[in-house]
Amino acid sequence: MAKNLVIVESPAKAKTIEKYLGRNYRVVASLGHIRDLPRSQMGVDIENNYQPKYISIRGKGDVIKDLKKEAKKADHIYLAADPDREGEAIAWHVSHILNLDPADKNRVVFNEITKDTVKNAFKDPRSIDMKLVDAQQARRVLDRLVGYSISPILWKKVKKGLSAGRVQSIALKLVIDRENAIKAFVPEEYWTIDAEMAKGKETFAASFYGEKGRKKALKNNADVQKVLGKVDKKKPFAVTKVVKRERKRFPAAPFTTSSLQQEANRRLNYKTRKTMMIAQQLYEGINLGGKEGTTGLITYMRTDSTRIASIAKHEAAGFIHDTYGAEYAAVKVQQKKNQEFAQDAHEAIRPTSTLRTPKSLESVLNRDQMRLYSLIWSRFVASEMTPAVYDTITADMVQNDVQFRATGSRTKFDGFTKLYTQSGDETKDRLLPELNEGDSVTLKKTDPAQHFTQPPARYTEASLVKALEENGVGRPSTYSPTIDTIQKRYYVKLNEKSFEPTELGEIVNTLIVEFFPDIVNVDFTAKLEDELDEIETGSENWVNVVDQYYQPFAKEIDSAEEKIQKVQIKDEPAGFNCDICGAPMVIKLGRYGKFYACSRFPNCRNTKPIVKEIGVICPKCGIGQVVERKSKRNRLFYGCSRYPDCDFVSWDKPVGRDCPVCGHFLVDKKVKGGRQVQCPNGDYDEPIQK
Repeated sequence: MAKNLVIVESPAKAKTIEKYLGRNYRVVASLGHIRDLPRSQMGVDIENNYQPKYISIRGKGDVIKDLKKEAKKADHIYLAADPDREGEAIAWHVSHILNLDPADKNRVVFNEITKDTVKNAFKDPRSIDMKLVDAQQARRVLDRLVGYSISPILWKKVKKGLSAGRVQSIALKLVIDRENAIKAFVPEEYWTIDAEMAKGKETFAASFYGEKGRKKALKNNADVQKVLGKVDKKKPFAVTKVVKRERKRFPAAPFTTSSLQQEANRRLNYKTRKTMMIAQQLYEGINLGGKEGTTGLITYMRTDSTRIASIAKHEAAGFIHDTYGAEYAAVKVQQKKNQEFAQDAHEAIRPTSTLRTPKSLESVLNRDQMRLYSLIWSRFVASEMTPAVYDTITADMVQNDVQFRATGSRTKFDGFTKLYTQSGDETKDRLLPELNEGDSVTLKKTDPAQHFTQPPARYTEASLVKALEENGVGRPSTYSPTIDTIQKRYYVKLNEKSFEPTELGEIVNTLIVEFFPDIVNVDFTAKLEDELDEIETGSENWVNVVDQYYQPFAKEIDSAEEKIQKVQIKDEPAGFNCDICGAPMVIKLGRYGKFYACSRFPNCRNTKPIVKEIGVICPKCGIGQVVERKSKRNRLFYGCSRYPDCDFVSWDKPVGRDCPVCGHFLVDKKVKGGRQVQCPNGDYDEPIQK
């Protein structure tokens, strides 16, 4: 019988840790939280210092029973939940269920699940940190007060099933504000003049800069013609100024939760939820086989710090020196500053050992795990490497007071870019001929082009996470569930990887902005996040923080109950009749978007999904229309409108033509650098005309 019982959250983590600790330890999982606020009521005693009324979570009865049974057998119990507020709260709830004293030294924390780190952590257990528990409790109570106060009003005034929360309301408002900015945007015309110039036989690109040494904007074609009218194509341009510099580019910091979610979304096309799920697997442990067995491959993945442990720095430096050469190993790595609101409770996300290269793990990681691990490993190792160095040159060329400018760059030393380049930050050499002041160059041709300023881009998952972080709203553990929530409530929808607000989202946002302005006030919410951090350090009392927030909010609730008028979401005529009872069909707005329904509901419950036809006849049956559909994972595909009578499906969009080689239907397919019309059999392809 094991003398020591260790309680963690997940079975995978339990399995890994039990192997490290040996037969005197029994490691079991609580499967996350075992106590929480009741779902059927507010669960917060507002009149009694906001005391939460915790209950055992439904469905956790057997887990609690097993924990108590194991606890009776053990001489000592250790609580080894994750090293953050949530983990501390789980440990505290478990101690309550098992009648343990929170002051006892039975709390064990570690930032990585490797044998030495885990064993060392058990040599120095501590008591439960009630400041961390209070910070988590304050957030939970505040979120419950907001959600369970506003949501019933939305049910009553708009429709059932809606919800509102502190962070999700701001995320929704950010999306809607961006959409409003796009709608209000007025494009402004501007022009550029690109030129091809030559020195001897060498040609190079240049662009119009200005006149008489001053930069000049070209607002219309008339401005362009005035400039070109001054240029004599038969006369040379004089090189009047050449500036040569050496520029250094430093590597990005190792990942925080936010930057990992952003880069995984941009580079790997992972949703924040998927990123965190895979990161959790890598943290909790992968079976490497042999002597190593199950080992955690990365450090804790919920962090806002870029700090790195000295031992990890030294290992990385040795690896870089041996693998890439001494010139790639940074003698003194540039310190990366944390965000001003960072808690800095944990290290940045890094591999637990630099020596475990992605290539060495090919046989034990699945594709998704390998891609994310490679990203984390490469980013960390690159952050410990020397900067890339570039030789840059800027040359000004003048004729009749008209100035063109050419810029060039050449990689002098690739540094960290030998291993990793951040998405969107790739640099290619742009070479110029040898240019010196006093040289003459000839103008080969000019290429004037009209442009219009572009509206701000819609938020992607990556840019929305970045906006939340920059505004100090939420913390590493909240970004993913926040984005999930606003999609599940159908307040926003993803269209080509960008968020668009739905009609339902617009209605909810309008009500919250008007009647609960503090909820969607970014500065107000960021200040609250800071106060939650201060609870964690012991400089604020959690009850006082909740009270300062709730008292003005309660007045807004009373006012909203009285003033909000019921919102009528009218059904739209669908334009056809029900195929069951013959009554007119209507378009209704449901929790997951619009759908067709019989106007005689509830007497007739006939419903149909709204599908979008693409104007192509089904290539299989030749009768139905090809329509857009969504898979269970919300992935777009194409099917026949006569389903299930016709089972035609395609992930790629049919174009309504057949392959001239084999006769298979052609599809519009995304390829590197754009789109192509292709034959799925590989017999034919053609570029899509823009």
